[in-house]
Amino acid sequence: MSEQNKSNQRSEGLGELYEESHHVNVGGETIHAKRMGGRFRQYKDLVWLFWIGYLVLPFLRVNGEQIVLFDIPARQFHFFGATIYPQDIWMLSFVLVLLAMMLFGITAIAGRVFCGFFCFQTVWTDWFVWIEEKIEGTPRQRRKLDESSWNSEKITKRGTKYAIWSLISLVTGISFAAYFMDSYELLKDLVTFDAHIAAWTTLILFFLGTFILAGFMREQVCFWLCPYARIQSVMVDRDSIIPSYDIARGEPRGKLKKGVNDDRKGDCVDCNQCVVVCPTGVDIRESALQEGCIMCGLCVDACDTVMEKIGKPKELIRYASDNEMQGQAQPALLKRPRVIIYLAISLASILAIIYGLASIPALELHVVHERQPLYVKMSDGSIQNTYTIKILNKLPEALDVKVTIEGVAGADIIDLPDVLTLDTAKVVPYTIRIKAQQAGMAGDNVPVIFKVEALNDPSINEEYESFFIGPSR
Repeated sequence: MSEQNKSNQRSEGLGELYEESHHVNVGGETIHAKRMGGRFRQYKDLVWLFWIGYLVLPFLRVNGEQIVLFDIPARQFHFFGATIYPQDIWMLSFVLVLLAMMLFGITAIAGRVFCGFFCFQTVWTDWFVWIEEKIEGTPRQRRKLDESSWNSEKITKRGTKYAIWSLISLVTGISFAAYFMDSYELLKDLVTFDAHIAAWTTLILFFLGTFILAGFMREQVCFWLCPYARIQSVMVDRDSIIPSYDIARGEPRGKLKKGVNDDRKGDCVDCNQCVVVCPTGVDIRESALQEGCIMCGLCVDACDTVMEKIGKPKELIRYASDNEMQGQAQPALLKRPRVIIYLAISLASILAIIYGLASIPALELHVVHERQPLYVKMSDGSIQNTYTIKILNKLPEALDVKVTIEGVAGADIIDLPDVLTLDTAKVVPYTIRIKAQQAGMAGDNVPVIFKVEALNDPSINEEYESFFIGPSR
């Protein structure tokens, strides 16, 4: 039979394939996915290291300091030796923009790979299912256990499984809370039951959330709770590389018979392994873009394994774009407008973050001019303005500074000590008055520059420009 005839016969099943209704598990059944080796399974396992790092990171210290700490009461963020204050919080907006653009860009390029590999719901569920498999056995054994009555074996296995799940959920909650308070103080307070109500609330919520979402709801979170699954269609286009089933090559499907070579059938032997390994229970052969598909690539591993066993080429299911599956050339990434836009915004955000981290001043100075009255004319003819200055010391130790002014000839600072001692991480307001002769003013509104300089290190300084007001001439 010619290749053209075989292709025509395989295409006859295309309409029937898409007329089938997609099966979506609405919670009425528990999906027990088969665990199978392969390169995408290895990629998923490597991501575990990232999230294990998340669990242990708040307990690591350098020079006695917690390397990552969101100290909300003290209004400080410690990140690998750098301390970020609320005055520098503008950098957070660029971090959020960067994360959003990375998510959008990755989705435009390769679909929901974040869901399939990096999402904490996916990873924690993967951990829980792995533990379930070690305790309760294969998918068939687990389904049999689900249907069995409660006996000593079922109670023992379920009790052991729930105990390990609880331990992981507890560690998850403690690790999250440790990002917001001293980690070792938190552990001590939890053991002695002296922890703050906020710590207990966070711990309980994360414990229950992890235990229920990863242990019982699993793929239902992806179907019904995650908004990302709903909006993925606007981020994916015909050039996005996603797990796809080669219909022209695979259809019509048919069981493989030993010693029989039927040219009328496609390469898909309808073994159903791509569905068996899917953590959300979808059939990739129905459509390349389904709400339940988290694009983890496990169906690719399963299909490649089967193709290898029956002596047929791999990649019947593979990562490919819709245009590529239709025989069109895949455009270069930098020729796709949306990818260019995402990349440009990401680079701009990275540069802004780098600039912000590199230019964080040791001192923060703000000056507020008194509005009522704007100025006072003294009996000797001099003009007096009142200001409130606020100085923040961002260094880890106290600092002695002096305050000077420039811009107004003959001006003097009144009611301010020659040396100010600034405690670390505290904003200290000072009310001061500046007195100057009207004759020395170049107008009724003169710029005045406030300078703060450290006594022991003149390189530590900060300036702020305000104004000095006098009567109109």
